[in-house]
Amino acid sequence: MNDDLRRRPIGVFDSGLGGLTVLRALHERLPDEDLVYFGDTARVPYGTKGERTVLAFARQDAGLLVAQGVKLVVVACNTASAFALDHLSEVLPVPVLGVIEPGVATALARTRGGPVGVIGTSGTIRSGRYQEGLGRVLDAGSIHARECPLFVPLVEEGLMGHALTDLAMEEYLAPLRAAGIDTLILGCTHYPLLKADLGRTMGPEVDLVDSAEALAEAAAARLAADSLRRRDSDDRAVSDRSGEMKFLLSDIPWKFAEIGERFLGRKIDDVRVVELDELEATGRDLDPGS
Repeated sequence: MNDDLRRRPIGVFDSGLGGLTVLRALHERLPDEDLVYFGDTARVPYGTKGERTVLAFARQDAGLLVAQGVKLVVVACNTASAFALDHLSEVLPVPVLGVIEPGVATALARTRGGPVGVIGTSGTIRSGRYQEGLGRVLDAGSIHARECPLFVPLVEEGLMGHALTDLAMEEYLAPLRAAGIDTLILGCTHYPLLKADLGRTMGPEVDLVDSAEALAEAAAARLAADSLRRRDSDDRAVSDRSGEMKFLLSDIPWKFAEIGERFLGRKIDDVRVVELDELEATGRDLDPGS
């Protein structure tokens, strides 16, 4: 395996800044790997858009990362994973991972035999992809999915632990609590920031599956299986190198510094803004019909 290929970065994209929780999990799990993040902040959210639009946007986002020379594309967006992962797997020249299958696999491994719940944006839940994955093992009656559209703005406003968040939690999650679920998939990259609130609402007996952490574990396994882990000259895993992070956005959103630091756990410097015509060009390069 070419050492130059191993030294290439991992690419991560999301419809906005929520995927920074995935970037954070990747850096914690693979600290020596370089990371490139693209957030499509000019066109967020994807969760309310149709499948055709999301697929086109996802192809452009992935194409941009491929143009950056990445060795693996990680789709941190749940909606894009639901609508576009199969297509990206066909057209990308590098491996691609989505956030849904790792979350499903982790939930199935952790459930103690009770019902399993999943929460996410309207687009993610209505796509049925989490339910489909869980349904390969569980009966339909043991799968409980809920749309939680207010959770994203509550997180972006920094209202974790707030009375408004408590009200939204009770409104959305009371049916899941009544169903007696023992495992809950956090099917949106914003939701890991609500773990404390979710834990109080659902109770300690419910295992919360952080999809960002599950995806980071899946990425580590895929890199190892494909011999793409970054190595030093002696072919040993590098343990004393801190990987670099590069940030690309399609717009600099209001309160970007505050929101970005909240998600990533560190300040974000050296951000490059990508124009929409550049995105569209990279999408055309991957379009088999162009």
